[in-house]
Amino acid sequence: MGEQPIFSTRAHVFQIDPNTKKNWVPTSKHAVTVSYFYDNTRNVYRIISLDGSKAIINSTITSNMTFTKTSQKFGQWADSRANTVYGLGFSSEHHLSKFAEKFQEFKEAARLAKEKKQEKMELTSTPSQESAGGDIQSPLTPESINGTDDERAVPKVTQNSEPRAEPTQNALPLTHSLTISKHWEAELAMLKGNNAKLTAALLESTANVKQWKQQLAAYQEEAERLHKRTMEMMLDKKQSRAIFLFGFKMGHKVAETTHNVNNAFGPGTDNSAVVVQEVSQRR
Repeated sequence: MGEQPIFSTRAHVFQIDPNTKKNWVPTSKHAVTVSYFYDNTRNVYRIISLDGSKAIINSTITSNMTFTKTSQKFGQWADSRANTVYGLGFSSEHHLSKFAEKFQEFKEAARLAKEKKQEKMELTSTPSQESAGGDIQSPLTPESINGTDDERAVPKVTQNSEPRAEPTQNALPLTHSLTISKHWEAELAMLKGNNAKLTAALLESTANVKQWKQQLAAYQEEAERLHKRTMEMMLDKKQSRAIFLFGFKMGHKVAETTHNVNNAFGPGTDNSAVVVQEVSQRR
């Protein structure tokens, strides 16, 4: 059957900066599929991810590898043969835990397969035949992606290089991950502070709006009162004309009528000379 996918998930893919060995460099612009592959003809487990047609992860799992969770949604592992450290950012802690469980499971399976292979080679092969056997089993199927030369070198390199290289490559990313975590904690604290300021400003604006509404209601009430008073004054003027006209018709003089109006409706009711003049003209 050759190499087949046995578990897949989605994550953002990063690699450690080859120059600084400290900073993460994103190798995908968005979340991509990351899959575990198993080759039953060679008992090999690999992690493979493609961004379009480009392979951004091609890592063979060995018993010396360690997958480390550096935060709730981020994990990493070192690949000494690729001379890099891979990092994966997941959408949830559950996805990260599931990927880590599979890594540990396939790492243990790779260890057992390696031990069985070594036992079989010790029993059935000479040292020269072991090298030949390794060359025969190394070609990849058409579904495999890159890494052919590296995988052919596994029997010679794995035992010598990985134990020395992996601890050093793991240490730097772990330190950098802590720095990233502190950076995001500071960013979160700043965002919380800004949010508190915005909330206070919103409350102040709401209080100002309430005050403005109260002032507007007071102005409207005053305008209504003035309008009512104006209408009352206009009505008083009409009434004054009618009273003056009635007084004149009864034969009363202007002074007498004015005195009677002031006594009945209060001083100043007849304060308009125009009213007296208009009524006098009608008379």
